[in-house]
Amino acid sequence: MHCHELASLIQSLQPEASTQDVARLCLLLSNDSKKRLDELHDKRKLRDAWNEMGLRLQAATDQHAAMTHDLEELAASDPEQFTRDQIWVLIRAIKVQSQVLQMYVGQGTLDV
Repeated sequence: MHCHELASLIQSLQPEASTQDVARLCLLLSNDSKKRLDELHDKRKLRDAWNEMGLRLQAATDQHAAMTHDLEELAASDPEQFTRDQIWVLIRAIKVQSQVLQMYVGQGTLDV
């Protein structure tokens, strides 16, 4: 299946979706579904894959928002006096950012 075919199928399921949302979903589904991309011609399978990707993206977005909050608090403190917990905040932030990036480049996700 080519990208334009997948985009047409997505638009038929959600005609009000913006061009950016359709493009984003095409990228995420094609990166996630390399071996089963042709199965997405079936609207039920497409909807299932779409829902699964939506949940994964929402979880990553929620983690990212929480990490952003933690990093903002961390930025207000003195880096010379970081505690071990504050160092772990930085490490978790790197992992969360990597997870989001890996979803978009198609290299799997890290366990966070």
